[in-house]
Amino acid sequence: MNKPHANRVAALLQDLRPEGRSPRGQPPRSLDERMRQLFTPGVSVAVVDGFELAWAGGFGVRKRGEQGAVSADTLFQAASISKPVFALAVMRLAKSGALDLDADINDYLVSWRVPDNRGWQPRVTLRQLLSHTAGTTEHGFAGYPASAPLPTLIEVLNGVPPANSGAIVVDLLPGLQARYSGGGTTIAQQAVIDVLRRPLPDVMRELVLDPLRMTRSSFEQPLPARLAGDVAVAHGWDGAPIAGDWHTYPEAAAAGLWTTAADLARLASELMRILRGDASALGIDRDAISEMLMPQLPDQKADGRYYGIGWLCFGQGEAFRFGHTGHNEGYLSSMWLLPERGKAAIMLLNSNRGFPLREEIVAAIGRQYEWASSADTSEMVALSPDVDYAGTYRDAAGFMFHVAQSEDGLLLEFGGQKALPLDPVAPLEFASTALDLSVRFAVGEHGGTMSMTVNQAGKVIVATKSLPSG
Repeated sequence: MNKPHANRVAALLQDLRPEGRSPRGQPPRSLDERMRQLFTPGVSVAVVDGFELAWAGGFGVRKRGEQGAVSADTLFQAASISKPVFALAVMRLAKSGALDLDADINDYLVSWRVPDNRGWQPRVTLRQLLSHTAGTTEHGFAGYPASAPLPTLIEVLNGVPPANSGAIVVDLLPGLQARYSGGGTTIAQQAVIDVLRRPLPDVMRELVLDPLRMTRSSFEQPLPARLAGDVAVAHGWDGAPIAGDWHTYPEAAAAGLWTTAADLARLASELMRILRGDASALGIDRDAISEMLMPQLPDQKADGRYYGIGWLCFGQGEAFRFGHTGHNEGYLSSMWLLPERGKAAIMLLNSNRGFPLREEIVAAIGRQYEWASSADTSEMVALSPDVDYAGTYRDAAGFMFHVAQSEDGLLLEFGGQKALPLDPVAPLEFASTALDLSVRFAVGEHGGTMSMTVNQAGKVIVATKSLPSG
């Protein structure tokens, strides 16, 4: 690492600011201090500047209580960053003529079909599935501990045991609105497998990982033994390693990428060079990548927040940026690119509790590399505008929670305590920085109720409220 970059790294490691969206006068904290406060054993970071990898490094340890250090080449689960990487493979297949982004997905599915709704057959496309506009269910997936039976992808799609998620169905009119759905990406995964008649890890290796020299990355689930030597172990909300060290995700296209900060930096650099007009080993051109970054609904504005094909996008002109965040059990990730300026930041960590670090590290990188003003992370996680979180939620045992909406998040009231602020960490998911407590919302299967799953240090309570009819 050259001296200017070394100086910038040293500075940003001392310049993390809690409540990164609005510092409110708090003094900067060091990365070490914030990692201790947030029960986060390890972090891996990479920075792209001037379209090239500026530096990549690791901090902390792979497993709490042990000595193995995290490096830029330590494997983490990338969680939902898997989605745009998978979408790159789909785009390659579309440009080669093997797939049509706008064809009925049932034209490609062989081993499973998008089910009808009481005789009405929805028509959904790859474009819709990968831009979260297909109206499909299942926001995300919990993964499977090492001790649990592993479902097939068909069992996941049907929501039958041993799958721990619901059936993936279409319950909104496709193409009318955006609603985040890992289930939609899982349908696209099955379509690619059915068309190519090859395992997804092999497809991803050929179409994306090998061309970009992402030699430390894999979509293999479970993780093969040959890759298990330098893995950051997942840590739960209590800061302890989870049983079996990590979960397995058969929903690999949505959540199953194992990767490193250095490999994701290679991907980021290549995408920005393609957008600049450079030739690429990836086999797709600037027009293809630009298509992935366009709004996919008529009412999505390019200066707002929208999903393209696989990517979450913001802003316009020099301030335009795209990327994704991720959250698997015990892992968090963040990847943001500013293509007009050839800058990017990648962050991987191995703790549920470390979600504030995603904003704080990116904001610190922005301050050191002169892109904070054009890529403020404050709107990267926001309240879903079409969800009414407020109300009283009850569970069968008699626990009662009251939720109110604040300007930046939610307020949770319980048992006469002062209202507890909850910050958004992902669509429909919130967490407290004051306590070991997280909350996830979901609408009931038939739309009549909304559930709130409260997880406090491993104690899980599912409470519901009724939704107005009509």
